[in-house]
Amino acid sequence: MLTSIIIAIIVGAIAGAIAKAIMPGKDPGGIIITILLGIVGAVIGNVVGQTFFDRGTGPTDFSIVGIILAVVGALIVLAIYRLATGRSMRT
Repeated sequence: MLTSIIIAIIVGAIAGAIAKAIMPGKDPGGIIITILLGIVGAVIGNVVGQTFFDRGTGPTDFSIVGIILAVVGALIVLAIYRLATGRSMRT
């Protein structure tokens, strides 16, 4: 259980950082928000992977596919957040 939490935090940090690098702009929060963004993105990425590609991974899957799906999910979460708050996707 503790190992799963640690892996989820690592995957979340990686996915959140990549998502923020791909979609730059001013967003609130620091590393904690980035990690949470990545963890939520991993869960959403898992749903997207299962729905469209019949390939799901858990949020604690430390693999290339898991990280890619987490980044896709984090980008979706970030885009929804920016639409909801009216923030621009430009810097």
